Amino acid sequence: MKNKCMSGGLVYSTEAGRMCPGCRQPVAQCSCGQKPVPAGDGTVRVSRETKGRGGKAVTLVKGVATDTVGLVALGKRLKAVCGTGGTVKDGVIEIQGDHVERVLAELQAQGHRVKRAGG
Repeated sequence: MKNKCMSGGLVYSTEAGRMCPGCRQPVAQCSCGQKPVPAGDGTVRVSRETKGRGGKAVTLVKGVATDTVGLVALGKRLKAVCGTGGTVKDGVIEIQGDHVERVLAELQAQGHRVKRAGG
């Protein structure tokens, strides 16, 4: 039987989205400074995926070594370049549509080491 104090607390709220485990604030308003930078090999991987999206293509950008705020800003820039919508989820930027070539060109122009992943 789980004790109330042993449970990890609130993880997701429909009102605010994902919650920071350190300060228990929404991730976008985290004040504890524990925003982990994802560890990687320094290569940004861009791929196209249709799984679980009803056949709609989505461009995925993975492996960007920056914090959540930087990732959201980069996602906003890439969405503007492609002229489409998208989101940032769990350290992955999702751009609606097949825009792999545009995203590759933009990331290379910004100085990232980029590799096309998948077919």
